[in-house]
Amino acid sequence: MNKIVITKKIAKQGKNNVLVIPSCLKDMLKAGSIVKVEIEVIGGGE
Repeated sequence: MNKIVITKKIAKQGKNNVLVIPSCLKDMLKAGSIVKVEIEVIGGGE
């Protein structure tokens, strides 16, 4: 099982908030992959 922990700042795109996945993971995260995403807010967001 492959597991990676990424700490990211949420970006803004128009009216949407987005989480951008680094391109260096494109070989691991291919279209059609099923992934588990857990979100923990650790700061910011004011």
